[in-house]
Amino acid sequence: MNKKEQVLVDFRSLFDKLAWLNKNKMEVSLQGYQSSEVHCIEYIGKHVDANVTKLAEAFYMTRGAMSKVTRKLINKDLIESYQKPENKKEIYFRLTEQGQKVFTLHEELHEEFRQRDQVVFEEITDEQYDTMLRFIENYKQHLDTEINKLNHANNET
Repeated sequence: MNKKEQVLVDFRSLFDKLAWLNKNKMEVSLQGYQSSEVHCIEYIGKHVDANVTKLAEAFYMTRGAMSKVTRKLINKDLIESYQKPENKKEIYFRLTEQGQKVFTLHEELHEEFRQRDQVVFEEITDEQYDTMLRFIENYKQHLDTEINKLNHANNET
């Protein structure tokens, strides 16, 4: 296996281990909520004026699929919709009190996981961070380009 292949295999393994390690605590603490719901709540909690289009783009879902998720969250009283006085066409979302509780619990879990893993990050130099961040940004840009190509091709058919 060459180094490029090893990087991809190791990235996948790293994320699989992280997901496995965090999964039980997340499921127990956020019982009754699907992962897609929690991540939608997280996005809305961190972004002002979130709407279906922004959510769909962030999660690489169709607007129709995201509309179903947001309807479920509204029915569970986790988010509410609103409109701006100057724009009655667009519908935005914000967290309800219950949604804010889920958001806060999710953030606390992530902080707990960051603290658990802090020992690894203490050993990383600024130069190593810069190298990793450059690589990740380049790879993300490449994947964005490929996604855009695919979306463009699908829209032409």
